[in-house]
Amino acid sequence: MSIHSRVMRSGLSQALPFLLPLLLLGACQPPKVDLDDDEAAAESLIRDGVVAVSPRRPDAGAIEHTLRFPEPHTHYVEVESIFPTDGEDEVTLFMAVWTPGSYLVREFAGHVEHLRAATLAGEPLGATKSQKNRWTVSTGGEDQVVVRYRVYANLMSVQSSFVDDDLVVLNGAGIFLCPVGRLGLEHDVSIELGETHPAIATSLPPHPDGGRRFVASSYDVLVDSPIVAGEGEVRNFDVGGASFELWTFGGGAFWDHDRAAEDVRTLVEVEAGFWGTIPFERYLFLNVAGTNGGGLEHLESTLMMTGRFSTRRDEDYRKWLGLVSHEFFHAWNAKRLRPVELGPFDYENENHTPSLWIVEGLTSYYDDLLLMRAGLLTEAQYLERVQRNIGGLMNRPGRTVQSLSAASFDSWVKYYRRDENSRNSTISYYNKGSVVGFVLDAYVREVTGGQSSLDDVMRLVYERHSGARGYTPEDFRAAVREVVGESAPAGDGGDEGEGGHGAEGEASGVDALLDAWVDGTSELSFEEALDYYGLAFEGEADAEAERPDGRADGDGDDDDDTAGWLGVKQTGGFVTEVRRDGPAYGAGFSHDDELLAIDGFRVRDLAVHLARYRPGDTVSVTLARRGRLREISVTLGRAPGEDVYSLTDSDPLTAQQRSHRAAWLEDVTDVPAPAPATDQDVVEASAQNPAPAPAAAPSVVAPPPVPAAPGDDPGQEGQSGEQNPGAQEEG
Repeated sequence: MSIHSRVMRSGLSQALPFLLPLLLLGACQPPKVDLDDDEAAAESLIRDGVVAVSPRRPDAGAIEHTLRFPEPHTHYVEVESIFPTDGEDEVTLFMAVWTPGSYLVREFAGHVEHLRAATLAGEPLGATKSQKNRWTVSTGGEDQVVVRYRVYANLMSVQSSFVDDDLVVLNGAGIFLCPVGRLGLEHDVSIELGETHPAIATSLPPHPDGGRRFVASSYDVLVDSPIVAGEGEVRNFDVGGASFELWTFGGGAFWDHDRAAEDVRTLVEVEAGFWGTIPFERYLFLNVAGTNGGGLEHLESTLMMTGRFSTRRDEDYRKWLGLVSHEFFHAWNAKRLRPVELGPFDYENENHTPSLWIVEGLTSYYDDLLLMRAGLLTEAQYLERVQRNIGGLMNRPGRTVQSLSAASFDSWVKYYRRDENSRNSTISYYNKGSVVGFVLDAYVREVTGGQSSLDDVMRLVYERHSGARGYTPEDFRAAVREVVGESAPAGDGGDEGEGGHGAEGEASGVDALLDAWVDGTSELSFEEALDYYGLAFEGEADAEAERPDGRADGDGDDDDDTAGWLGVKQTGGFVTEVRRDGPAYGAGFSHDDELLAIDGFRVRDLAVHLARYRPGDTVSVTLARRGRLREISVTLGRAPGEDVYSLTDSDPLTAQQRSHRAAWLEDVTDVPAPAPATDQDVVEASAQNPAPAPAAAPSVVAPPPVPAAPGDDPGQEGQSGEQNPGAQEEG
């Protein structure tokens, strides 16, 4: 029987917190319920809207926070925090400028108002803003100081916070202050909300005194544990000895809670089996159903946003499942397996790494693949997603300008700060990383005779570099070489062999491929990967006819009804983007040009107008630039379409190719039981006060978590929480 627990409206409704077992010592196993258990067992977990979780009392000297929402319709949260002074004359407090998993400085301190300080008795103390995100508080010789301020929270996104009279979404990075250099202090968080927000869900364990009060073992954990409150429903299930909760806020009767829980459970089983370990005892899927989209991973939860009607349309529902798959995969590949640069975090500055393509790109490769292996996508649906990823990359001019490692490193200043030239000069490390995952997986399978795959590479890197250790780009390469049986290149501790570098120092094998695919900008070759799986591009035979410059054979033929292509995007008649590989770019078109007429006729709808012309036609375009009219002559081209990369079966499709494809799409591993936490599992990653990493063990069954670890704004090209700039017309 499918179990479910509906959270009823109740003034005593509290959080769905859960134990952070790998961070807290001496914690006991929370109760578990399997989807096959009876409903009575499920209901026993719920008491006044709260899933029973072992409480935790904070240490003496913990920072105490109280959040109040006296007028939630104004979008403000009032924060009162009590900080220990340790006998110092001054205490300097900071607010993070970014949130883990979203690589953009968001300047959360800009939403802070009316910061004041006082003694516990209410006597005013001096509080001065010393930097954009720092405040210095005079202690007056007190053991503790009280700091009060307000935060404006009206951005509905997975990276920010939102407050109104129906829903509260809190991301700790933009809410809580912390003393500089004291990231290891515990936090005691009390939330005062009324009947309008009957349920609260968070991964923070509850305080033993009850109420809506929770405990975070460190600042890293505090900002890695979002809190959602409102009208919510929860479905509970058990996989491999670990407990899971799927919370949905705002879905109401429009959301199919039971179907979603069944499918998420199936996906959890497949992903846990992929990694061979479940490194936590409890995990929350925090799903906010409304009008926004996106997701962000956290240590033992994920915050996701989707349309409230997503379960009513199959394509929307599959897209949501892809989001779930992506974010849950990050529980391993991001939160516990991370590049060395992403932990311990510096919360006040950018944290650059060339390896986001592994964190996000390879996660994007596996999110749909594991949906396929879970039986939640058909083969046709999955291959359509593969071809869409390939087409998206090959139709982006920036692929010849920016490498994958450079895109990863510059995410802070380019990927999240797009402009009219971004398509020409950049790539998405989500998109190209996923495509590189596809060709790299096929390469590993082919050179090992089907005995190994990229799956084995990921598990090997996880075994050796998860937890406190982290990995470098060379560590990842070394794992690929080991799996395919290559020796290390000269100078890297190994002899010359099949792979590595040749006699003259030129890279070969794995290194040559990754030099080109990751650190270079040369075109990817798909022929070998497609042939291995018995696939081919439907448009291969017409490749020459698809040249975007319009000079291919057949252009202008009487029987060709293909519309001419200018290579611009426009909104309201104004050019918003000029593609580097399009005719308009070479002809001298510019961003913000106003398109007025073509061959003397007024342009109302660019696509309709260009449909009258054919590739190879030369036209005269009248435009206005900074208020001055000008004429530009341009020869129209042929639009590069993604249909060129539509996949079909090879002809002929051999039995061996069918076998290769089946092994790729149907590879499923048994679900493991979670390993218990140990003293060595406790890792407090702190930017200002990092703890030394433990010595690497030769084999790790359940690697320790790193609270401050990287992550995702999920969704490849469409970043969660970013606003849609408006529809654009392309021609």
